[in-house]
Amino acid sequence: MANQNKQYQGTSLILFAVLIITTLLCICYGAVHISIGEIFSALQKWFTAPNGMTLNERVFIEIRLPRALLSVLVGACLATGGVLMQGLFRNPIVEPGLVGTSSGAAFGAALYFVLGSIFKFNAGEWTLPFAACAGALFSTLLVFTFSRSKETGKSSIVTLLLTGIAINALFMSGVGFLSYIARDPQARSITFWGLGTLSGANWHSVLIIGTSTIMCFIIALRYAKHLNALMIGEEEAQLLGLNISRIKFNVLLINVIMVAVATAFVGVISFVGLIVPHLLRIINGSDNRFLLRNGFLLGGILLGVADLIARMALAPAELPIGIVTSAVGVPVFIILLRRKNYSF
Repeated sequence: MANQNKQYQGTSLILFAVLIITTLLCICYGAVHISIGEIFSALQKWFTAPNGMTLNERVFIEIRLPRALLSVLVGACLATGGVLMQGLFRNPIVEPGLVGTSSGAAFGAALYFVLGSIFKFNAGEWTLPFAACAGALFSTLLVFTFSRSKETGKSSIVTLLLTGIAINALFMSGVGFLSYIARDPQARSITFWGLGTLSGANWHSVLIIGTSTIMCFIIALRYAKHLNALMIGEEEAQLLGLNISRIKFNVLLINVIMVAVATAFVGVISFVGLIVPHLLRIINGSDNRFLLRNGFLLGGILLGVADLIARMALAPAELPIGIVTSAVGVPVFIILLRRKNYSF
């Protein structure tokens, strides 16, 4: 056990170092190159003489730094959600948005793009995130409602899984219908938001997503041992004295809050929450205590790299980050599935 803990800590240190390097690369490279000297100068002036910043220093403070931090936080959020959901459902092909969160957010955003101007609903820069978050919470509530048994009032893992798939299909059909009736500018907005983007990153979104992600992550760590117990089956876990219904509800609630808030600001980003737990299981096994801690770091790394590719591939234009994560995630996921020595 001691050697295993040292191995886990060693992996964490390596991932933390890679995360720092990735974040620096995301800050330095893009349409405008920012040097390390300019970074330190901007940080110093930020507190002492903010009006004396050069253009590059302002780009760093107002654009690059919040975007780099947001990519880390969103990647960590999606990876943590992936670990929680795969551990809860005991299924390696489950994503954080399985219970309707992502599709509901996409539907809420599409509804705003198409009907927002008609109903004069405008809350400033918070309008789109509010609509997406409301859609995510509504769709998740439907999953919980329809998955409950009439006799017991409880939801089984299998019923939640199947209901989530059905609700996802329902809301995605709603997004498709809204895209069909939308005018060209609205349809383009729906499409680009559905592909995910970090271009709207600012300090407000960093604060909100950072607060929800870090608080939910700290709470999620408390359920790592419970998820380990669930790996042997629900009945066996109950014999160990665990309240399965409460664990399921709390874990799902943590996932929903994190993913709904993140998706509301950056759109739908796929495959990060699916791939990260797989990669970590190959490295050090299926202990959820390890998966949660290091998933937080690896998720931030992967999304940071994806954002760097999205900004550099067609510079000065920018690819939607969802295209990059899907293009990279699909072949990686297929390779992982074909590994003969891989098991959940």
